[in-house]
Amino acid sequence: MSTFVLIHGGGDVGWSWHLVAAELVARGHEAFAPDLPADDDSLTLEDYADSVVAAVGPRDDVVVVGHSFGAFTAPLVAERLAADLLVLAAGMIPAPGEPPERWWADSGYLAAAEAQAAVDGGLTGNDDPYVSFYDDVPRELADEALRQERAHPSPAAMQAPWPREEWPDVPTRFIVFADDRFFPPSFLRQLAGERLGVVADEIPGGHCAMLSRPVELAELLAGYLD
Repeated sequence: MSTFVLIHGGGDVGWSWHLVAAELVARGHEAFAPDLPADDDSLTLEDYADSVVAAVGPRDDVVVVGHSFGAFTAPLVAERLAADLLVLAAGMIPAPGEPPERWWADSGYLAAAEAQAAVDGGLTGNDDPYVSFYDDVPRELADEALRQERAHPSPAAMQAPWPREEWPDVPTRFIVFADDRFFPPSFLRQLAGERLGVVADEIPGGHCAMLSRPVELAELLAGYLD
């Protein structure tokens, strides 16, 4: 049995992982999907990591998974929990010392999203969350996700440099969602190679595949342990 620590993205809550968590538990694992702190402009990425570590406590055989903006917090948690594996799912891979607010331009995302939007008629990066985030999520789940939105991350977390000089010494995998309308899949595959030196795995689904493809995502996560 392994312990999966599931870290949500920006504006989100741990609920976003509830379907994947249930699938992992059904496969004999333990799963934590805490709500990271929100509505506090002073909190930093280290504060977010503190909250996760406190929620999980001492565990062996830990797998840390970070979705989207959760990729800024997940490596900090993986390091502190001495995780066996770190997985980023459609993650914003940070570079050492890179403030999250600069990631959008520095990573090449802005140019990649603009180019993809020109191809798909403006679907990529669309202002309507039902188009860019929840396009393949059942409507009732998408509605609930939007009801639970919060002010996370804080301005302090966005502005401060990512607080590590190098990537943690933890085996790392990266998952691309093939139908992602927020982060173009080709952009993420390239970023995973450039910043992590890994070849990304891929499953169907949009940006929030935790809600639209929970079985496929849980199977992939659990399969990493075989």
